Amino acid sequence: MLLFKLNRNLFANLKVQKCYVHSMLQICNDKFETNVGRHVKVQGWVHAIRKMKENIFVDIMDGSTPKMLQLVIPKENKPDNLSFGSSIEAEGKLALGPNNRIELHTNNVIVVGTCDVMDGYPFAPRKRYHEDYVREFLHLRPRTKKFSSLLRLRDITSASIENYLRSRDYINIHAPVLTSNDCEGAGELFLVQPNSKDLLKSMKREDLTEEESFFNTKAFLTVSRQLHLEVAARAFTKVYSFGPVFRAENCNSRLHLAEFYMLEAELAFINNIDNIMIEVESFIKYIIKDVFEKGASDIDVIGGCEVQWLNDKFTCMTYDDAINILQNNTSCLKSPVKSGTNLSKEHELFLVKHNNNVPIFVTDWPKEIKPFYMKECKDDASKVSAIDLLVPTVGELVGGSIREDNYEKLKSNLPLTSNLSWYLELRKYGNVPTGGFGLGFERFLQFIFNIPNIKDTLPFPRWPHNCSL
Repeated sequence: MLLFKLNRNLFANLKVQKCYVHSMLQICNDKFETNVGRHVKVQGWVHAIRKMKENIFVDIMDGSTPKMLQLVIPKENKPDNLSFGSSIEAEGKLALGPNNRIELHTNNVIVVGTCDVMDGYPFAPRKRYHEDYVREFLHLRPRTKKFSSLLRLRDITSASIENYLRSRDYINIHAPVLTSNDCEGAGELFLVQPNSKDLLKSMKREDLTEEESFFNTKAFLTVSRQLHLEVAARAFTKVYSFGPVFRAENCNSRLHLAEFYMLEAELAFINNIDNIMIEVESFIKYIIKDVFEKGASDIDVIGGCEVQWLNDKFTCMTYDDAINILQNNTSCLKSPVKSGTNLSKEHELFLVKHNNNVPIFVTDWPKEIKPFYMKECKDDASKVSAIDLLVPTVGELVGGSIREDNYEKLKSNLPLTSNLSWYLELRKYGNVPTGGFGLGFERFLQFIFNIPNIKDTLPFPRWPHNCSL
């Protein structure tokens, strides 16, 4: 108790220095107009310069908001090295301009970092560039107005997801990036081992390969945290993980990355796929509404987004129903569909369009094309209790299922080469039925913000033959 009192007194006597610099978000807030005449200091990057008879008008941004702050600088006080792209600090008084927008009148401008536009800088003021061109300069891409808005929207969306799940009593589980298992069983794994040959040589054992020498087993970058979440769900009931996963696919489409973020959730005491669908639908609708409200100014910058179906209930159909629709519309498809196989991206998008662009849950999938952990349907052992949520723009967005909780059935389903005795053992001690779902975060961003290429949803995309920076 004495120690607590001493610490409390210590913190009470601490004086925290207030930050003198104001952000654009603070200054461009409508409420800040009541502080007209206040002396402030700002920092940011120059996005436009206009010269008038007596003054120089400079638009700056600091990344906190898509809004720019206009600086009004007397010509005689303009620094010689002030240019588009340069970073600056400025002090002065806030005022309302002729357009009734806040601006900063300043005689004190310091160029922190110069930017010689004629010496290879890839962007010019008031010029639009195609995303393919902008993507060539990943280290400078966040400086562009549209992409900075996308990154802020990414931040808003991820925060909304975390807040929603916490409000629903989910516990965040930090599952490992390094793993010894292949959750999906598709073999799309990146092998991990030390780069040091000397280290590998010092750890080598006769009964182990070089790939196994560090961990005594092969280690991979995770493709899914689901199996670890099933462990946690049997202690915390509702859990989730939100982090990077890795897929070693030789694919360079607009919908695929080698590294991307995945939201995965697992719920205990659940044995009906309808409960998963209810959970997913409420989650999707809440996040979209929340982000559209909080990120409105950035959404305007990227061109605006509109979702017509937010008040509509998602459609639900079985896999067999979906196959029938596709087979009845073969004249509209480039590639035919075959029952018992996975749906192609063309098939997924056609089904959504056929449903007036309202998202669709496809249920009751053939057991042979789904992972080993999915539970058989009660009325048809050839099907599993699984869902794929299909949406406009990207097709499959969410996958989920009820997990097989029967010890003997799961044992017979396990791949022969798997090292999952611990996963099977979960069904022996205090077992409960569980179910869950996974959502690709970058595809979600593509979907809600109409982003054509997934490589433009994150700052440093990785895809085959590209791991720059």
